[in-house]
Amino acid sequence: MASGKDSDPTLGYLTRRDTEVKLPRPTRVKNKTPAPVQITAEQILREARERQEAEIRPPKQKITDTTELADYRLRRRKEFEDQIRRARWNIGIWVKYAQWEESQKDYARARSVWERALEVDYRNHTLWLKYAEFEMKNKFVNSARNVWDRAVTLLPRVDQLWYKYIHMEEILGNVAGARQIFERWMDWAPDLQGWHSYIKFELRYNEVDRARSIFERFVKCHPKVNAYIRYAKFEMKNGEVARARNVYERATEKLADDEEAEQLFVAFAEFEERCKEVERARFIYKFALDHIPKGRAEDLYRKFVAFEKQYGDKEGIEDAIVGKRRFQYEDEVRKNPLNYDSWFDYIRLEESVANRDRVREVYERAIANVPPAQEKRYWQRYIYLWINYALCEEIEAEDVERTRDVYRECLNLIPHQKFSFAKIWLLAAQFEIRQLNLKGARQILGNAIGKAPKDKIFKKYIEIELQLGNIDRCRRLYERYLEWSPENCYAWSKYAELERSLAETERARAIFELAISQPALDMPELLWKAYIDFEISEGETGRTRALYERLLDRTKHYKVWVSYAKFEASSFDQDTMVSDQEQLQHKSDCIQRARGVFERANMYFKDSAPELKEERATLLEDWLNMESSFGEMGDVSVVQPKLPKKLKKRKPITREDGSTEYEEYIDYLFPEESQTTNLKILEAAYRWKKQKVSEDDF
Repeated sequence: MASGKDSDPTLGYLTRRDTEVKLPRPTRVKNKTPAPVQITAEQILREARERQEAEIRPPKQKITDTTELADYRLRRRKEFEDQIRRARWNIGIWVKYAQWEESQKDYARARSVWERALEVDYRNHTLWLKYAEFEMKNKFVNSARNVWDRAVTLLPRVDQLWYKYIHMEEILGNVAGARQIFERWMDWAPDLQGWHSYIKFELRYNEVDRARSIFERFVKCHPKVNAYIRYAKFEMKNGEVARARNVYERATEKLADDEEAEQLFVAFAEFEERCKEVERARFIYKFALDHIPKGRAEDLYRKFVAFEKQYGDKEGIEDAIVGKRRFQYEDEVRKNPLNYDSWFDYIRLEESVANRDRVREVYERAIANVPPAQEKRYWQRYIYLWINYALCEEIEAEDVERTRDVYRECLNLIPHQKFSFAKIWLLAAQFEIRQLNLKGARQILGNAIGKAPKDKIFKKYIEIELQLGNIDRCRRLYERYLEWSPENCYAWSKYAELERSLAETERARAIFELAISQPALDMPELLWKAYIDFEISEGETGRTRALYERLLDRTKHYKVWVSYAKFEASSFDQDTMVSDQEQLQHKSDCIQRARGVFERANMYFKDSAPELKEERATLLEDWLNMESSFGEMGDVSVVQPKLPKKLKKRKPITREDGSTEYEEYIDYLFPEESQTTNLKILEAAYRWKKQKVSEDDF
């Protein structure tokens, strides 16, 4: 007989994949739009509850005889033992097992289960608690004592076991036994709450002396502020004022440097205040404020201010308020020592108290906080600490040597290679001048010029020497000034002004010539103006005219043209007139020269700079105003044909988002431009007409 394999040849080629049951694939939800009728979660739960089938519970079994009871107990014990065998570490099963045995009144078996559970995990204090509660609930007092005794022996750091043990003994009226248990517990040095419980226990039975001895042991075991305060309050409550004060004094000696010393001093001061010892309380507050760091004395300051408002005089209240503000500033500078504004406020507070030593101390602490980076913006506020410190030493303390030391240390601290402060150099020099130490002032200013030359230093140094009448020193300083900054037009002008004030006209002119020959100048227009004004004041009309021409070779700014024209128009005042006819002739010549300057300027802007329409229009307006100011000799008709027309135009501006907006601006249309525009319009009209005729012929 052939086998099945031989009868069906396809069976040998079947794979596991062919024999697997293929489940339908979950279809994806294509339409995710919300349904027209929405179903809430409450409706789903309500329908599920309505469709739920009734719960099928096994019928209650009623035990009618001892045989059924024995079978039931045997079955339940077997279930518990099986559970324990599977999960021996599960304490909940042990507890249920023992409680079930207790419910069957089989206390020996229940006790056996508890003992077996303790063998599994004796460190679980919950087991001990439930075991002891089982013994107490069923009034097995000695057994409960045995359990508690074993528990506290094995787990002496679990406070709940001690509390429960003591509570049981106290309920039973065994006060001596409870005290003995407390003593055993105290040998383990428990926390503060354990000692407090022992003290309260003794006080419940009016054992004050015993409570006092326990307090003594307590503060030795836990020498903390809270412990001493409780001890002192206990003595105060019993009317022992001297003992309470003694406790506070002992605490102050031992815990004056403790982190919680603030609470101790506040409690001590309030105790003295209740005892009507106001001076003692004030002394305690002041002692505490001197010894406790400012960062931890917030409550102490508040209490002291309230105390002074109640018991102190005006000076005491002010001192307390100053102390409170001092605490606030100390807190601010402690959090951010580089906040120099807080240091300034703190210093002003100390200066208002007028305690010179404390002011000096705060200044020293403030200047010790040097800015972290060598950048001038970080030092600009810091340097004023040094300035105020020096002024305080000079004006308030009148200590000359200390003031000199402050200036010296400040100048040594500043990194002059990277930046400097001219103000501190000048203040140090002015201080030496006030002390009649001219040599020291010159030395300071000389060092300033050598290490960190600045405009202010040169100007002030020259001013000092000029007041002293040292002209040669002023000249040397100006030379150093110009060597350091040859582009400084202010220095050139002032140097020339000095020489002119000394009637050294040629030297002044030479300085001006040297100045305008410099390749780079910061404000050349001011220098040229000063030079021109100098020549005008000297009555050198020819030199002035030559200067204007040289200036026009360098710049063709319309203001230069206008100034040149105004000079030519007013130059007749510079000459002495012999007769009225000659005066009129000379004035006419000046007007013609001024008019010629305007003509040249107008031609320049018309031919060489046609894009500068606004400058040209302004020039023509100035020309028109000048012709009007000449009166009968003026001729406005020369200017009026040249005046442009003002046109309002719009130009497109593209914004960042791509949109376009239009901005109005003023344009000028000059006469020659309008003629050209008219010709262009005529040419365009002629081309249009010609094109129109050709189209009609076609």
